[in-house]
Amino acid sequence: MPGNTFGTIFRITTWGESHGSATGVVIDGCPAKLKLSEKDIQKEVDRRRPRHGSKISTTRREEDKVEILSGLFEGKTTGTPISMIVYNKDTRSKDYSKIKDLYRPGHADISYDMKYGIRDYKGGGRASGRETLARVMAGAIAQKLLKEKSKTEIFGHTIQIGDIKATKFSKAEIEKNELRCADPQIAKKMQKLIEKVRFTEGDSLGAIIEIIVKNPPIGLGEPVFDKLDAELAKAIMSIGSIKGVEIGAGFDSAQSKGSQNNDQIRSNSGKAKFLSNNAGGILGGISTGQDIIIRAAVKPVPSISKSQKTISSKSKNASIKTLGRHDCCIAPRVIPVAESMVALVLADMYLLQKTK
Repeated sequence: MPGNTFGTIFRITTWGESHGSATGVVIDGCPAKLKLSEKDIQKEVDRRRPRHGSKISTTRREEDKVEILSGLFEGKTTGTPISMIVYNKDTRSKDYSKIKDLYRPGHADISYDMKYGIRDYKGGGRASGRETLARVMAGAIAQKLLKEKSKTEIFGHTIQIGDIKATKFSKAEIEKNELRCADPQIAKKMQKLIEKVRFTEGDSLGAIIEIIVKNPPIGLGEPVFDKLDAELAKAIMSIGSIKGVEIGAGFDSAQSKGSQNNDQIRSNSGKAKFLSNNAGGILGGISTGQDIIIRAAVKPVPSISKSQKTISSKSKNASIKTLGRHDCCIAPRVIPVAESMVALVLADMYLLQKTK
């Protein structure tokens, strides 16, 4: 199975399965002398974990303790490969034994069997969202590198769950509620909707998240095929639960006139000042220094307790209920993953830029 490596200079290779012994990542190309500790990584990994007592997330309680195995000396990177591992300690594979021969709708079960003729039915194996843990470990290092080199800040928030949309934005509110919604009043309505759908209907919900990059380095991106927005779209779409991406005005630009959509420019003390940001901080595939704005559609979690039609591995019709420990809406836990993927792209392109 190829396709487990991402990046050109700042390259990561993730490994591990949902119910395997461990999950990890190897990073090649990280510059030497970057101050780094397990605490730096753990902080981001903890943001991906479900909150204690959550009514919307999985009850699987992994410790997710990060161990750095290589690439550090006296608290600094050495320029050699950085290897990190997290051991899986709260697997419950028996939950999947009764449905091991059935394809779960919305999951990669059937496509893996079609392609490989073999699959790990325990939690989806490599296709599980558990794989994203490794991305967050690597992304934590990429974010630290970007902060040190260009004071870049990357953060995300939930702007819609089901048909409920945030109407206000307060960055300070994002980490104060479980849904990572910047509108505290709307967050309460979202929470009630999720609890109703989960406990009353046995169903799940989709969402839209937004990732914002403050102070991105200027000039990142390589026309024609390696445009920054193209690389970011690929990175976000590589997350299993993402089904759509837009940058800047995105699909709304299709309803605009050029005079409305163009980001007009003025001079401000000899520097370019854009009067709007419909381009989402990227023109011609190159970063302009404006905020990079990315939105992504998160599909409803496919593991639900409602009965659904499916077939068995022997092509016999059947019905299935996916019981076990699952999220109802994955949006708040996807945010740290999406932040990490954005950071990995920016760090890689920053280092590419330095080679010119």
